[in-house]
Amino acid sequence: MSKRFPRVGRHAALRGAAVGVVALGLLLWWLLPLGEKPPGGTIVFSTGTPHGVYQEYGERLRTEMGEDMPELTVKLLHSAGSQENVERVATGRADFTIAAADAVAAYELRQGEGAGRLRGVARLYDDYVQLIVAPDSDISDVADLRHKRVAIGLPNSGVRLIAERVLRAAGIDPREDIIPAGDGIDTGPARLREGKIDAFFWSGGLPTKGLATLAQKGAFRFVPIDDTLVARLHGQGEWARYYRSTKIPESAYPNVQRGAEVPTIAVSNVLMTRTDVDPRLTEWVTRTVIKSRDGIGAHVHSAQLVDLRTAIYTGPLPLQEGARRYYRSVKP
Repeated sequence: MSKRFPRVGRHAALRGAAVGVVALGLLLWWLLPLGEKPPGGTIVFSTGTPHGVYQEYGERLRTEMGEDMPELTVKLLHSAGSQENVERVATGRADFTIAAADAVAAYELRQGEGAGRLRGVARLYDDYVQLIVAPDSDISDVADLRHKRVAIGLPNSGVRLIAERVLRAAGIDPREDIIPAGDGIDTGPARLREGKIDAFFWSGGLPTKGLATLAQKGAFRFVPIDDTLVARLHGQGEWARYYRSTKIPESAYPNVQRGAEVPTIAVSNVLMTRTDVDPRLTEWVTRTVIKSRDGIGAHVHSAQLVDLRTAIYTGPLPLQEGARRYYRSVKP
């Protein structure tokens, strides 16, 4: 026998329909502002080196922006990393980029061209300093790098900035006490495997694709950077306050870490732009960044850490007007 359901009154049905319409409207507003034509034109987004997190995140964010803003063309521009990215946006050669907070602070402190025009869009995720050596290396701490062949990142990269600071904190002159190499995440792993370098620095989100393949073969190990060295680092200058002691979780590269955390340094990454970039465009970009977290995060693990509650903390940069509008519009 079929089960009969109670009849719903006309007023109850209308109330239910109204609630449904409101809920649908709020969902659509979150995804796409009702009645507002998406901005168009062409922008330049400066990313990073191949196989690095900046590059992969930039590629996937471009796809998401293309869905939200079909008439917007996003040109991606490879870069050495944070230092070059900051300079490109400050001088107008790029409109948006990602950079580590220490590189932004360093550019502001030396009063680089256009530094006063830099503005934040969203805090994204943390970079972790990763000091990598061969499994059978005799290097067990940063001080052991003296007289070794060490890749300290590409010139004008965020990796080089932080690598040189870590070395100095350990009492090592990066120009005199090591044999420096300019490898990044694109060439460092292969050169380590081939025995052409003894160690290399990398600073990036976890896990970094350029290390994941090497990790599957157990072809490297991490050198810890303990909190004593980080304390010394904090004494080097104002910019050092953006560094914090942390640990690489054991789940980052399980074949290498084998259940062990690795002491190191973390620094936050900021999506940034300039004061003269259209605030309406920036508002749309900010919305896309927040709503695409899970989609991008399925491929770029670091992106899972993008959070509406922390995205507004873009220090050392104040928020750009468009980003501020967005965060105000979604504030509970």
